[in-house]
Amino acid sequence: MTIFFSVLTLIGGLCLFMFGMSLMGDSLERAAGNKLQALLAKFTNNKMAGFATGLAVTAVIQSSSATTVMVVGFVNSSLMTLRQAINVIMGANIGTTITAWILSLDSIPEEAGLVLKFFKPDTFVPILGLIGLGLYMFSKSSRKKDIGTILLGFATLMFGMTIMSDATDNEQIRNIISNVFGFFGTNSPLGWFAPAVAILAGAIFTAVIQSSSASVGILQTLANTAAAAAAKTGVASTITNGVVLPIIMGQNIGTCITAVLSSAGANKNGKRTAIVHLSFNIIGTTIMLLVYYILRIIFASIGNDFFLGWGANAFSIATMHTIFNVATTAILLPSSRLLEKIAYKIMPKTKDEKQQKLVLDEILLQTPAAALSVCHKATATMAIDAVGALNESLDSFFEYTPQRAKNIRDIEDKTDHYEDVIGTYLVKLSSHQIGDKSSDEAAKYLRVINDFERISDHAVNLIESKEEMNDKKIDLSNEAKEEVKVISSALREILTLSLNAFVNNDLALAKKVEPLEQVIDNLKEELRARHIYRLQQGNCSIEAGFVWSDILTNIERTADHCSNIAACIIDTAHNRLDLHEVVKEMKESSTQFADLYKKYTAKYSLPQQ
Repeated sequence: MTIFFSVLTLIGGLCLFMFGMSLMGDSLERAAGNKLQALLAKFTNNKMAGFATGLAVTAVIQSSSATTVMVVGFVNSSLMTLRQAINVIMGANIGTTITAWILSLDSIPEEAGLVLKFFKPDTFVPILGLIGLGLYMFSKSSRKKDIGTILLGFATLMFGMTIMSDATDNEQIRNIISNVFGFFGTNSPLGWFAPAVAILAGAIFTAVIQSSSASVGILQTLANTAAAAAAKTGVASTITNGVVLPIIMGQNIGTCITAVLSSAGANKNGKRTAIVHLSFNIIGTTIMLLVYYILRIIFASIGNDFFLGWGANAFSIATMHTIFNVATTAILLPSSRLLEKIAYKIMPKTKDEKQQKLVLDEILLQTPAAALSVCHKATATMAIDAVGALNESLDSFFEYTPQRAKNIRDIEDKTDHYEDVIGTYLVKLSSHQIGDKSSDEAAKYLRVINDFERISDHAVNLIESKEEMNDKKIDLSNEAKEEVKVISSALREILTLSLNAFVNNDLALAKKVEPLEQVIDNLKEELRARHIYRLQQGNCSIEAGFVWSDILTNIERTADHCSNIAACIIDTAHNRLDLHEVVKEMKESSTQFADLYKKYTAKYSLPQQ
């Protein structure tokens, strides 16, 4: 094979390898679905919890770049603090080493025993590819299709590695590779500067392809080819561990480019997160480079190359990659506050930095579970504000102030903005390839944001009713005031139930909402009847009656929105789409409904006339 066709084959193998890795990573994210979302929800101020979460998420999705980009998006969307992000980034650096160990299976020698040979890619990849193809083509479940795509992606990247190995099995190609890596070796004309140049080369190459896992995989393929050629010819390989180690260091710096690019449109905290990621890898590389030079000096003084002079292969590269990442994390994890200070030193905090508007980072759209986590937090914030505004408006019937009225209107404006931003974001997310569960979750948020926004609208309507009463000097009778207290108490409880049911995705609380909503409906009708009776007795004016009717209507409709929210939670949990059918079934077949209805009826009984 001529060198021209060898290069073409090498490029083709590289393309398949990169495509397979991307396909596998994307499918892993979709298949992880709610489990990944649950992991992301566990980000805490606890250093080890954040570290373990970063490690676990990266091990699942096989990409530290993807995890770090998610972290930038979380910080930019105020879902995570910068301090929490630091611990997650450190965990991600160790989690990414899993890929190198999987790819190192190609180093198992042909003469290995039957059990070990089963773990060679040549043995199990065709089987995985066949299973993956069957799942992808014949399964109707999107989850099974994702699993099939994962297997196909893995088979593709391993096939790409094989093609690259075959392409480099050409004397001219091997000579070129040997000369390139020899440039970074102990006999390099660069002398002691060679490792620093190797770091730079590793960083540039990884930054170009934007994947340290892929970069390490390519390095493993070249090392395996050189090791095989060395075994045939008896000539020592120029791709030694001493040459490879600085390149691995550079790869860890190069992988930061993805986070740096993703932070370009982020707020200052998002940019600080990218700075932390870059600082962590630069400081870690500097420390380990000093250790590397010390080892070289020691080995040179005793005339022994030991590990650094040995020919590298996929297994030794996976080992060095892991040791480097574990060592740098062990050194810097206790000093995470230092990285935070560096980030604030490079990008100082300003007085006007406080975020005024909701930001949902579009970076996270590539990771549906992460995007849904941001949507949940934003919707929960919106819900808390809307419920707070409604409670404020109920308080205003007894303690009205202009400032309270202004606060309610400000919150209503804010919830309008939240509905617009969250709704637009969810529509964009739906255009991406997401799993069935993620799609159902997105649909749930789209429905409930409308209900929470309408609750804030009713809060404004209620405060306007109170202002109308003040302007027209209308006052409620003592009986009406007592009645308002009863129905207001019931409304406060149903608001709390629906809010907590949504925030905590609590089905038990959601099932308590509909019986109380039915009680509020009955209260509304009873209060209207009582008003008509007072009107007939001359104890109330017609003008007051109009305001009274508006108040009852807004209270009853608020309870309806609470019912919609609860039914939506129940509906999503059971993969249903018909809210009205869910409510109907609850009323007709649930003994819990009857028991709760009886309890709430007794709790919110009206005073005797």
